[in-house]
Amino acid sequence: MKLSDFDFHLPDEAIALRPAEPRHSARLLLVRPGQALADHQVLDLPELLQAGDALVFNDTRVIPARLFGSRTRGENVQAVEATLHKRLSPNGWTAFMRPGKRLKIGDQVVFGPHEDRAADGQTLTATVEAKGEGGEVNLSFERSGVELDLAIAAIGLMPLPPYIAAKRAEDERDRRDYQTVYAREDGSVAAPTAGLHFTPELLALLRAKGVSLHFVTLHVGAGTFLPVKTDDLTDHKMHAEYGVVTAQTAQALNAVHAKGGRIICVGTTSLRLLESATDEDGTIRPFADDTAIFITPGYRFRAADGLMTNFHLPKSTLFMLVSAFAGQAQMRAAYERAIATGYRFYSYGDSSLLWRAS
Repeated sequence: MKLSDFDFHLPDEAIALRPAEPRHSARLLLVRPGQALADHQVLDLPELLQAGDALVFNDTRVIPARLFGSRTRGENVQAVEATLHKRLSPNGWTAFMRPGKRLKIGDQVVFGPHEDRAADGQTLTATVEAKGEGGEVNLSFERSGVELDLAIAAIGLMPLPPYIAAKRAEDERDRRDYQTVYAREDGSVAAPTAGLHFTPELLALLRAKGVSLHFVTLHVGAGTFLPVKTDDLTDHKMHAEYGVVTAQTAQALNAVHAKGGRIICVGTTSLRLLESATDEDGTIRPFADDTAIFITPGYRFRAADGLMTNFHLPKSTLFMLVSAFAGQAQMRAAYERAIATGYRFYSYGDSSLLWRAS
């Protein structure tokens, strides 16, 4: 398959810069095999599901992973920016850095508060330990564990997607908006954005309907923002991300299918993790490992029956995934409808509920 197979025109004004208020008031496009597209609100979700269905959420928590600082080499001082990608150890992270090509192994970088953000004069020093082929830089920080976490929280900014960050600066409101209400496991540098639509009120309505709620953890890395650069998709390599499906969750979800219920993943991160944890026969296993699963049309889904997800960008791996899940022709029609009728795209945008194509 070619990258051009997943291209479409997205008007610039379709990219949402703020979420809907309240969150569950966002629009939701219902996409079912062989049926007409239907417009709803996220708050309608309990009516679109059945008692015995299961929703699977990613409970990762976004950290303020954008760091600004400088690299000094002799009299030469170079401003740098880092977006943390994946934790390697108590004091080690991989990061995507700008300008990354000018950094050398052994360079020291000092990070501090961005512009006028107050952080009690706090700084954070790291050493460049290695450089990867994919543009990643391995950083070893002088601080470790909780002390490092607190320093990052003090001086870092929320890593808004570049399509939002190019239009406005991050602010304190993003620290609330760019986080799901059920987030609890620190480690992501991008939000599992399908979950941003959920409120305590909506979760209560779902429980009252008889829909069970289950949580997995996939720490989303900065690689999610990187464009696909190869026209032949077989040449594209996904960045690995760490995920966990507990034995208890795996057992509960297998029981849902055994009783005839449906598993609906909230977000592509939950779906990718669950598919990584599922055997060929559809049995979900406990999982605690990296996954770099790349889903394109032709993939045979093992676990997920439904997918709730936002609207994605042209030529993105996420648009490829939804095309694999609901069908390429169906998703082209859905996106044409969404653009024509004013649905809002990307992280702060509207939602869709997709049922798996046979």
